[in-house]
Amino acid sequence: MPKVSVIVPVYNTEKYIGKCLESIANQTMKDLEILVINDGSTDQSEEIIKKYKEEHKDINIRYFKKKNGGLSDARNFALSYVTGKYISFVDSDDYIDSNLYSHLEEYMEQEIDLIKFKIQMVNEEGKLLEKQKGPVFGKCTGEQAFEKLCVKEKFMDPACIYLYKTEFFMKNHFQYKKGTYHEDFGLTPLIIVKANSFVSVEEYGYYYLQTANSITREFNYEKEIKKAKDLLEHYDNMIQTIEKYEIEKKSRELVKRYYTNAILLKAKDLKAKDLREYIKQIRKRKMYQNIKPYNLKQLVKRILLRISVKFYLKMR
Repeated sequence: MPKVSVIVPVYNTEKYIGKCLESIANQTMKDLEILVINDGSTDQSEEIIKKYKEEHKDINIRYFKKKNGGLSDARNFALSYVTGKYISFVDSDDYIDSNLYSHLEEYMEQEIDLIKFKIQMVNEEGKLLEKQKGPVFGKCTGEQAFEKLCVKEKFMDPACIYLYKTEFFMKNHFQYKKGTYHEDFGLTPLIIVKANSFVSVEEYGYYYLQTANSITREFNYEKEIKKAKDLLEHYDNMIQTIEKYEIEKKSRELVKRYYTNAILLKAKDLKAKDLREYIKQIRKRKMYQNIKPYNLKQLVKRILLRISVKFYLKMR
């Protein structure tokens, strides 16, 4: 059994997939399998992958090709073929540090359910743009970890900054929601609070690529509407799921508040009719109940949220 199964979903990333695979193949910890899922690419990605696999027969690369179904579908597809003790997700336009898995090995040996490391943003030349800082702490429960992270962690949702114990992941039947944006937001918090053991380490092992296109791409308002609707869909799924969890009431409230805050922030991207409908959906779900007033200011915010989302947002 490999120690880590690295899942790499690929869709039209011919420019970056070579570097991505190289960063995984060059890990100082060699006990890996690499599951490359070609999600219906129409560029030269397949040729590059096959050539790399042919030239590196000493590396355990397993290649799969499927009809395009999106990132969530590709990840879910790969889970059926995992044989490693731990699961890692790496997006095909990003790459990882050569020592990432070896530096996390001590936590794998401790059988930790969820191991969180850190991410740094880089440009296409590899220049560091930003390090995403956040709390670092030793072994605790997932509920305790969620409380620590949701207060200070800016990047908590991305699936790629965690190492998941396979037994834990499979036992809980975790699946990414197909056909939606913010699929990590929809699932990661639910994974965290379900974990029996969790650590957050000071290991900047993941390089998230910021291309010129990703920074300057044209604003697509129709996509923003879809994203807003998907956030509501993730919220509804969370409500159904979290009630089945045997977790403390405080943890359940924290998760609801986390989702609510993200949904409220999204309202700023919507206009006129779409904003009115979005507010209607927020009120329908009585999300104001998720804002717990710790003091007078928080109480005022909760009242404003119940009356008017617009006023609430101005108070933030």
